[in-house]
Amino acid sequence: MDVKVFQTFLEVAKEKHFGRASENLYITQAAVSARIKQLEEYFDTRLFTRHRNNIQLTSAGQRLVGYAEVMVSTLKQATFDLSLESNKALQLTIGGTPNIWDAYLQNCLSIVTDSLTGYGFVAESLGREQLNRKLLERTLDLAFSFDPFKVEEFKSHQISELTLVLVSTEKRELEEAFKDKYVYVDWGTQFAFEHADRHPNIPAPYLRTSTGRIALDFILEKGGSAYLPSSLVEPFLESGQLYQVEGSEVWSRPLFISYRKNSTSLEEILQVEQLVTKIEPTTTYLMQLAGENTE
Repeated sequence: MDVKVFQTFLEVAKEKHFGRASENLYITQAAVSARIKQLEEYFDTRLFTRHRNNIQLTSAGQRLVGYAEVMVSTLKQATFDLSLESNKALQLTIGGTPNIWDAYLQNCLSIVTDSLTGYGFVAESLGREQLNRKLLERTLDLAFSFDPFKVEEFKSHQISELTLVLVSTEKRELEEAFKDKYVYVDWGTQFAFEHADRHPNIPAPYLRTSTGRIALDFILEKGGSAYLPSSLVEPFLESGQLYQVEGSEVWSRPLFISYRKNSTSLEEILQVEQLVTKIEPTTTYLMQLAGENTE
């Protein structure tokens, strides 16, 4: 099945109009209709209901959208990869959770791209399950996470540690920090267990988020407290916008790197791995500027 058929299907699903879909794809409306008919015949089901100009996805069409998106995106990725190969450039796709990017990978990416010439890089911010799936699908070379992937085909091991500190917009004791706009940040599965042990009787968090940057922006604007990486909050501690909560202990979270054992880019992956193990989490460029602008 030609992937263009799925591209056409997604365009019709988005526009809900054959004419607009044909204009966007630079093909005739008859070609659009023919491709949709080809899909419906292949799957032996109706994908759209048509009532004059009102076109809607059927339940089968709705289910097909996800599969079509995967096929089209995979083709785009393959096209990009092969174009790099034809230009003799080596591409590495690096992925991490949003929190990993905020606290560690942003600085790593800058150093890695400066150190390795002749490489093309793709940087992706993904959830843990997406990282796992993309590694299995071979569309991701390297994944960074707070918890290792326990998959036989992967090699996962610790490469660094992230130091978390409990900070607040006001000078506070430990017990007070959780009573006024405490923001719980997801720093991995093990963090959740340890957090429950450390602070068993605290009120429900005012806000939960999977991203340290969201927590930082929120408490700087609204007030409150959160466990955040020292690398992220250092400029704000120095400027007096944030304070470390009195009586709180620093919290070390391990950082893991994962990749396929039989990756075709294993030699290059090991070069990057060797480089990033020497990099300490540091304040990102934008956070440095933000701290400087408040002084």
